[in-house]
Amino acid sequence: MCPVKILIVEDEPNMVAGLRDNFEFEGFQVLTALDGVEGLERALKDSPDLVVLDVMMPRMSGLDVCKQLKAKRPSIPIIMLTARGQEVDKVVGLELGADDYVTKPFSIRELLARVKAVLRRAQALPKEQDRYTFGDVDVNLRSYQVTRGGNPVEFSSKEFELLKHFLCHSGETLSRERLLDEVWGYENFPTTRTVDAHIVRIRQKLEPVPEQPRFFLTVHGVGYKFVG
Repeated sequence: MCPVKILIVEDEPNMVAGLRDNFEFEGFQVLTALDGVEGLERALKDSPDLVVLDVMMPRMSGLDVCKQLKAKRPSIPIIMLTARGQEVDKVVGLELGADDYVTKPFSIRELLARVKAVLRRAQALPKEQDRYTFGDVDVNLRSYQVTRGGNPVEFSSKEFELLKHFLCHSGETLSRERLLDEVWGYENFPTTRTVDAHIVRIRQKLEPVPEQPRFFLTVHGVGYKFVG
């Protein structure tokens, strides 16, 4: 299972370093951004499981990041970091869709507890990602069904796992090595050609013109990327 991915958007390097160390110690995968613009870009590109977002940010405020991110990716939970006395920011942040807030200065134990609580609530909700559509393809991750133009398409279990991995990391470039690790597991000793062969089969089943893919793209020298 992939580790839970946390994006920290904070402009104080010392705080970023401290939060990264503590979150990684707890087993989270940590991404960071030092201003609001970069934070929004990383959130949209990397689809973290949760964002820890400071209100006072250069280039774009945390409130603006929250508003835009929730408009585009409403399922990503956000915990706002506010300065003491900024009651209005707490209220506005919650109205914009933030899931929780923590007031600075805070203890790392409190923040971790709130992160875990928000993640539990998010996991208990029905996931938008249970179903994906692109082109004339419909994928239901809950029922393991794939249709194209309304007709069922047969997938092997590993082909479906690979398809699911691409859908859950939409827009993200995935190396062959990462796909082997996260879909097959290195203990099974597959090769990078295994990934290539599965990609060819997925393209044959789902691409309008398999030789000129629109959705499952090759990133030369790196790996593959799904664009839906």
